[in-house]
Amino acid sequence: MVESDHVSECEMRFVIQHCSGQSSEMEHSGGFYSSVYEPNGHAAWADNQQHQDKETADNLRRKIKYFFMNPCEKYKARGRKPWKLMLQIIKIAIITIQLVSFGLSNQMVVTFKEENLMTFKHLFLKDYVDGRGDSYAVYRQDEVYEHISYIVDKYSRLRNITVGNHAYEKKGDTYSPLSLCQEFYRNGSISPANETFDIDAQIETECLEIVPVFPMGSTTEDDLLNFVVDFKRLLNVKIKFTLKAINLQTVRNRELPNCYDFDVTITFNNQAHSGRIKVDLDNDVDINECRDWKVIGASPKNIYYPLLFDCLIIVTCITSLALCTRSVLNGIRLQFEYTDFCLVRQGKKVPWSDRLEFLNGWYILIIASDTLTIIGSILKIEIQTKILTSYDVCSIFLGTGTMLVWIGVIRYMGYFKKYNILILTLRAAFPNVVRFIGCAGIIYLGYCFCGWIVLGPYHEKFRTLNTVSECLFSLINGDDMYPTFKYMKQKSYLVWLFSRVYLYTFVSLFIYMILSLFITLITDTYDTIKQQQQEGSPVSELHCFMSECKDLPTSGRYRVEGESGSFTCCFPRCKDSRERLSSESIDSEP
Repeated sequence: MVESDHVSECEMRFVIQHCSGQSSEMEHSGGFYSSVYEPNGHAAWADNQQHQDKETADNLRRKIKYFFMNPCEKYKARGRKPWKLMLQIIKIAIITIQLVSFGLSNQMVVTFKEENLMTFKHLFLKDYVDGRGDSYAVYRQDEVYEHISYIVDKYSRLRNITVGNHAYEKKGDTYSPLSLCQEFYRNGSISPANETFDIDAQIETECLEIVPVFPMGSTTEDDLLNFVVDFKRLLNVKIKFTLKAINLQTVRNRELPNCYDFDVTITFNNQAHSGRIKVDLDNDVDINECRDWKVIGASPKNIYYPLLFDCLIIVTCITSLALCTRSVLNGIRLQFEYTDFCLVRQGKKVPWSDRLEFLNGWYILIIASDTLTIIGSILKIEIQTKILTSYDVCSIFLGTGTMLVWIGVIRYMGYFKKYNILILTLRAAFPNVVRFIGCAGIIYLGYCFCGWIVLGPYHEKFRTLNTVSECLFSLINGDDMYPTFKYMKQKSYLVWLFSRVYLYTFVSLFIYMILSLFITLITDTYDTIKQQQQEGSPVSELHCFMSECKDLPTSGRYRVEGESGSFTCCFPRCKDSRERLSSESIDSEP
């Protein structure tokens, strides 16, 4: 009997050494030895199994606790350098420099466009004064002909009157002509006195082309005399021509100058047939690469330095994107491991609130910012090399990417207790805030539609849904309140009375009730988070499970066998192969 007990203990130790971690073999072996050997062998097996379960749970707690540590604590725990933190600091600096450089360049482009638009208005619109806007109009037939003749005359003598480097568009050996077109109803007989009309709704277009190489002489004057306008049928008169210019001020920023094509359109709008023909000048701008250029006094190396800097930013963002993606995947893998542990060992499912704890939203934010910055930097390189001219698209990508990068800095401030309460409050209040805004938005839209329909014809700020929304949002913030009441036209007493009821109820409802409730919602969440921090009680099952691990970062229990402080594998496959090689070397030892 003693020999049997001795054999049982030896065989049990053999099974424990070679079959640990394989539950199916342990269960089979446990059942076999329970049926063959003595009860004290089964008790030893049960104690060992319980010890292994406890050790597995402790290891999982350490892994989860290490996952939620800040970079400084991770460095103390395993000696890992905070590469992502240092990379984010460097990335913030270089991306901000890139944005400032591109912003100055984009500002010069926009300024050049706006100044040329203002120049064209002063050159081609008769008696134009800055700030007239929609008030620039003509009211007599002779004024229409005078303005058309004035535009054609200034266009023909452009090279002698402009102070800029403007020139006509040239296709081959000929210049592009000025196009003078009028749109009108095909047939029409209108008699307001008899209150009768007969209109053919089909629209016809009649055009006249004037080549700029011919000076203003008899040929052009005869063409203008033949241009007759039937004002009763007239819808609009459009004068179109193309001018070219070069923006030389970009040389100061070590950027090659751009060549611009301005497609100018002057419209005499008579669609209302109210006796007032509004005159408007607009232009579409195309930016092209100049065919032949030579810059003296600037080294080509200096011009291409910004390209190398943009390439450095792309490499930095790709590295940051790879590191953050790896961290997100590690969090998802750890979340599955924790979910399986709770399901197998404790027989319960993990709530989604705990599962989402493993999905780090800050890493998602950094991934989004890196993606936008990479796309924006590629567009910026193509703009600098004159392949593309999408300044607006590039500015949206770079601006949004930089905004997200700076917002990501809040993540590192959250490691301090006093700053972390702000982040926790925003995260906890976000679902309730979204639901609250959804309910308030329905009321807001109702007021928008009502104001647009009723007050639109009598108030400038209610002419379109966009202006109505802007006006009401300003009222919520207490801005521009008196002018909104004052500038309501009193042509209809009923509408004027309705506007007072409309505005007073909106201000009372949104400022005194909805806005106060919104502030109260966030304040209550802040008080709840502050109380939880003072009491120090775990707020979720995951935190309760993790709080049982009392190991400090400096305890040394977080270090992985074979892991050095100066280098860690970047990919799980590399880490798994290293651990497998380590275990094989241990097993091969005598």
